[in-house]
Amino acid sequence: MMNHIPNGKYKPYPQIDLPTRSWPNNTITHAPKWCSVDLRDGNQALINPMSMDKKLELFTLLLKLGFKEIEVGFPSASKVEFDFLRRLVDDNLIPDDVTVQVLVQAREHLIAKSFEALKGVKKATVHLYNSTSVAQRKIVFGKSKEEIIALALEGVELIKKYEKEHDGKIFLEYSPESFTGTELEFAADICNAVTVAWGISDDRKVIINLPSTVEMATPNIYADQIEWMANHLDNRENVIISTHTHNDRGTSIAATELALLAGADRVEGTLLSNGERTGNVDIITLALNMLTQGVDPKLNFSDINEVLDVVERCTEMVTHARHPYVGELVYTAFSGSHQDAINKGLAYRKSQKDDFWEVPYLPIDPEDVGRSYESIIRINSQSGKGGVAFILEKNYGYQLPKAMHPEIGKIVQGVTDVKGRELSSDEILDIFKDTYFKIKEHISFVHVSLSSKDGISKCDLTYKLNGKEIHAVGEGNGPIDACKNALMKDCKHEFTIKSYSEHSCGDKSSAKAVAYIELQTSKTISCYGVGVDNNIATASIKAMFCALNRAFA
Repeated sequence: MMNHIPNGKYKPYPQIDLPTRSWPNNTITHAPKWCSVDLRDGNQALINPMSMDKKLELFTLLLKLGFKEIEVGFPSASKVEFDFLRRLVDDNLIPDDVTVQVLVQAREHLIAKSFEALKGVKKATVHLYNSTSVAQRKIVFGKSKEEIIALALEGVELIKKYEKEHDGKIFLEYSPESFTGTELEFAADICNAVTVAWGISDDRKVIINLPSTVEMATPNIYADQIEWMANHLDNRENVIISTHTHNDRGTSIAATELALLAGADRVEGTLLSNGERTGNVDIITLALNMLTQGVDPKLNFSDINEVLDVVERCTEMVTHARHPYVGELVYTAFSGSHQDAINKGLAYRKSQKDDFWEVPYLPIDPEDVGRSYESIIRINSQSGKGGVAFILEKNYGYQLPKAMHPEIGKIVQGVTDVKGRELSSDEILDIFKDTYFKIKEHISFVHVSLSSKDGISKCDLTYKLNGKEIHAVGEGNGPIDACKNALMKDCKHEFTIKSYSEHSCGDKSSAKAVAYIELQTSKTISCYGVGVDNNIATASIKAMFCALNRAFA
């Protein structure tokens, strides 16, 4: 139990007076403008900030993924960030359709340094910010609302001054930092003052970034704030409303999605949620959430393993195994009931012509993000019979009959109970082979010759029983029945054949036949045998001998 919290230490965030809110009835129908802030917001939160080479590698990845807006740094704040932008310019690494973004405060020497770094850039966004929240004004800056507005306008005028000397297109982004802790009326006042000072028009749109610098309330409150601002920003048609959410309450994804419903046009975030404290919103999760709803996110995450490899190497941060869409275990089922449902879902989809993805427990096709089906089902003590069968079929081509699943599942579970850990696919194959191909034999198949005439099969069988070689001939309505009748002349085991199935396994040029036979030795006891041979009839007879050895060990 937590220690007693003094009364009044925490207070609920006030509701937004928005009786005509429309966002709950809206739907996300298209991708927003995406802006990656991995190289700035993400980088400043790392234990070991990225080197030049790592920055270049991550920048290259962002281009490959399809980002058209990338915040490359705070060039006036440090030499490495200044040098990185210059490297991009000098080596001509910025594509013509990509806009780079730089962060800066409203101070002339910082703005001058930023434009020095931007020299030669064809399209750039200058991201101006200053804190506007009640707490920041009162505690950090000790400034009035009027003084905070004056500071922002001073920054705008300075950017306009240096814009005139820049040979390229300059866009303005303004952030009332700590927006979620700012009175909405004041946030609208300062943003409208900024857009007027900039000279907003059809040809001179402004990005108004409304950051959830610190998550302070439930996601619906943020959506209300965004819709309220959209209703109170002048020249709304020329304002690009941008979100920049952090994950302090663990709801940055929901907050961003609801903000898009509320009218936001643009999203700033990072890959894998890197960022200060609990991180920025994860653009991968947002984009793939859209994909699962039939919306093209306009970003390419078809090789998620490459993304993980580059981001983890550049940031030295490890991705949680349960991270949405990309974690090592997110497409893995250990539960027996989940495994069975997934297996049936995949089989059902294979039998249908409909492209619609509908597989239980898998909201997205793993292949769409470059993952294979091999890792979907893994086996531990919690796993069921269907999971074992799935692995044997998907990894090794053994299509076990449905009625056989409980038998092999129980055998494998017995091993996991003893070992107390997950079994690899190869370990499961070894158990399968030990159970059906490497058993101790008291009755051994040697040779068979089969023929058929007038619908009657004849079997000329040679086998060993307790070390003694026996030759026997039998007839029946098929090879298996003929072999059984030949065996019954000297072998005193009483059994009936309950079920039989077969399939080919392997490439066409080297495929082998696999047969499964279920023997009934009494009213209640049955067991399976498996046989493999180039010839299907011989494989069937081998399966019968396997079952006999297992049934009458």
